[in-house]
Amino acid sequence: MKLLSSLPISGLKLIQPNIYSDVRGYFFESYNSETFLSLGIDDVFFQDNQSCSNKNVIRGLHFQVPPFEQAKLVRVIKGAVLDVAVDLRKKSTTYGQYFSVLLSAENHLQLYIPSGFAHGFAALEDDTFFAYKCSNVYHKDSERSILYNDKDLNINWNVANPIVTEKDLQAICFKDFISPF
Repeated sequence: MKLLSSLPISGLKLIQPNIYSDVRGYFFESYNSETFLSLGIDDVFFQDNQSCSNKNVIRGLHFQVPPFEQAKLVRVIKGAVLDVAVDLRKKSTTYGQYFSVLLSAENHLQLYIPSGFAHGFAALEDDTFFAYKCSNVYHKDSERSILYNDKDLNINWNVANPIVTEKDLQAICFKDFISPF
């Protein structure tokens, strides 16, 4: 496992696992606490989640506020997504900026997102299976969302006709957000 080049927003880490292929298919270790510690990721993960989305579904931008904030380790099991992390750390020089990356079953990349970020993704294929580890359990009262198509964030989701839940459509605008991070 190795980190790919440094990313434009500090704290985010793009991870490429070692893939072992043969006539049977492939194998890779998606998580090993000692390996991740050597990569500078010392979070303890308490919860694993998985979703299935159809093409053009956008989920996000989600986060939890302290004391239930979450770091996430995200990857795609089947299909592909445009994965997006928005920096919500008010003392960060990249506050309000986002990073996006293609995660797919083909490239096997994983993105580590520390707490203090909003996270979302756009499914680029039908039946996209998305898996992620969380450093804290889900806490409904701590859950928050920023509007996925916020004009100030100006995220290019590369989706012409997005499918978004009513809940995500009711999210707040970034300009109205007061960061607890």
